[in-house]
Amino acid sequence: MSANETSGTIIDISVKIHRVLGPGLLESVYQRILAYELRKAGLEVETEVPVQVIWDGHVIDESFRADMIVNGKVLVELKSIEATKPLHRKQTLTYVRLANLSLGLLINFGSHLLKDDIHRLANNIQE
Repeated sequence: MSANETSGTIIDISVKIHRVLGPGLLESVYQRILAYELRKAGLEVETEVPVQVIWDGHVIDESFRADMIVNGKVLVELKSIEATKPLHRKQTLTYVRLANLSLGLLINFGSHLLKDDIHRLANNIQE
């Protein structure tokens, strides 16, 4: 399954979850439910994945943990806030680059309409 197909499945399942639960729950609840549903759909899901920053050939730090990496191709950053800001998109794209992945999704379950606050962030997709 390509990164594009994987991201489509993630978005479809996220929308279904949001339709049932709506906004207002903690990010961790959405994360666990999304991981469960993605695995149920046959996708490989890693959660809270440490990502290292490498500089000049040296590991500097595990600067962050990706909320999810799905099928080893798509980094998923989840929020449960009123609205994301441009900073959240920049941050997610930086995470995608540091993880050496081609695609990231920023999904805000706190949004009234989930489709209005899903952001697909590409990092030179080579598929």
